[in-house]
Amino acid sequence: MANFDYKLLAALAEVIELQSFELAAQKLFISQSAISQRIKALEEHVGQPVLIRNQPIVATPAGEQLLSHFKKVKQLEHELVPLLSPDKPIKPMKISLAVNADSIATWFIDAITPVLKNHLVELNLIIEHEERTLDKLRSGQAIGAVSTIEKPLKGYRSFKLGEMEYCLVASKGFAKKYFPEGVNQNSLKMAPAISYDHKDDMHVRYIAKHFSLAASEYYCHSVRSSEAFIPLAKQGVAYCLIPKLQIEQELIAGQLISLCPGMELVETLYWHSWVLVKGVNKKISEQIVRIGREKLAH
Repeated sequence: MANFDYKLLAALAEVIELQSFELAAQKLFISQSAISQRIKALEEHVGQPVLIRNQPIVATPAGEQLLSHFKKVKQLEHELVPLLSPDKPIKPMKISLAVNADSIATWFIDAITPVLKNHLVELNLIIEHEERTLDKLRSGQAIGAVSTIEKPLKGYRSFKLGEMEYCLVASKGFAKKYFPEGVNQNSLKMAPAISYDHKDDMHVRYIAKHFSLAASEYYCHSVRSSEAFIPLAKQGVAYCLIPKLQIEQELIAGQLISLCPGMELVETLYWHSWVLVKGVNKKISEQIVRIGREKLAH
């Protein structure tokens, strides 16, 4: 196979990112038919489809590999430009990271703030479940990820950060109303819970493990903000499974109480980054590992 034509890879990247052949054409200042021709040429070059022309437009496994390669090359270019032309104005370096919501709410912002303050960076934080953040690396949408999975993808390496401890909590009033005789199968069936969304299986796993209840046997609000769990729980709307790191003050003040002391759920977190990471990306990676290990140490 001959070398890649990066104009073709750029066309694929824009179509997937913008979810439109027309918008991709506008961004690249070419016609829509030219975009289609570039995608077709790329497919002929690799001998298989690179995207599925549907809604949403998604990359095929081959397309994901090409996108991942293209994003890595673009990152290397971003790192190289200021070294070769230090006196010329440069555009912000675009960096995409895939992170779970609980890390964002507890320690991750502290890790990336110093780099954002000192470097010209345009950050894209992709919020995803900790079990699925590596999918964003695989597809080329992100160059680094926080995950509960230790084994890295090919071309990446992983670093253990530490353990995130979760506890089941509620307000005292809520506990008195719904759990007067403690948390058990019968009381859980009538008590409203909160989870991130229907894909969030951490709450489901916890209840199934300790109380042998399936998700269909109790009801649960879906709230796509782990920060919102706290006021909802404090106001007696529901109980929730939440990082202890996130509610230390509420527990001390008695605004929330642990419903099941000694039955905490512990998730080990890992940082995944590209093997060839350098420059600003390397500084971000180092900061994430350092702060993550500091905050998640037990």
